[in-house]
Amino acid sequence: MPASDTRPFAAPDTIYPISNADGSPLKGTVFLKPATRHPRMTVGEYTYASAFDPPEDWAARLAPYLFDFSPERLSIGKFCQIADGVTFITASANHRYDGISSFPFAIFGGGGMEGRPSLPEPGKDTVIGHDVWIGQGAKILPGARIGNGVIIGAGAVVAGSVADYTIVAGNPAQQIRQRFSRAEVTRLNRIAWWDWPIDDILQHEGLIMAGNVAALEAVAP
Repeated sequence: MPASDTRPFAAPDTIYPISNADGSPLKGTVFLKPATRHPRMTVGEYTYASAFDPPEDWAARLAPYLFDFSPERLSIGKFCQIADGVTFITASANHRYDGISSFPFAIFGGGGMEGRPSLPEPGKDTVIGHDVWIGQGAKILPGARIGNGVIIGAGAVVAGSVADYTIVAGNPAQQIRQRFSRAEVTRLNRIAWWDWPIDDILQHEGLIMAGNVAALEAVAP
């Protein structure tokens, strides 16, 4: 970007926060909160998702098993970065697998659905923290709990809980390393830069992108 570029930072209610060279919106990247209207999905401000073939329905692309009537929820925090091909496989995709068959007979008729033994119990919510980077093609399995500042490698398949500021990769996803010490993670969660006013965030962009927790802590509002 040229040093003379004076573009204002995109407002959080902007669906297409990036423009092409001709000024037209780059439709392959959206701020997800204004781009989605789903009763079982909540997204924090400035979280974006990208796709090389942008869909009409971003919620359906990202979470195809999260139906309007699903009992579970998908919650995504602020300032997350969701790459092309990421899928949140929420609990409504589950089958029973504790008996002889996993076939969902109730879906196809033969009586009402309520209380049918071929349907599983409602599953857990899927919760993604703040400032989480989810790499290309990653899959987040039902009920996953992803902490703040987590980085998920491309193609990873993530289940269970991932601690704050951890890097994971692989299938099944395994911890590669911790990004900060336990004490620093506690301080970063207390600083919670993602809750600052956007002008403060931009003023201290350099510190937020650096690795000096004490320096960021010193300027926290």
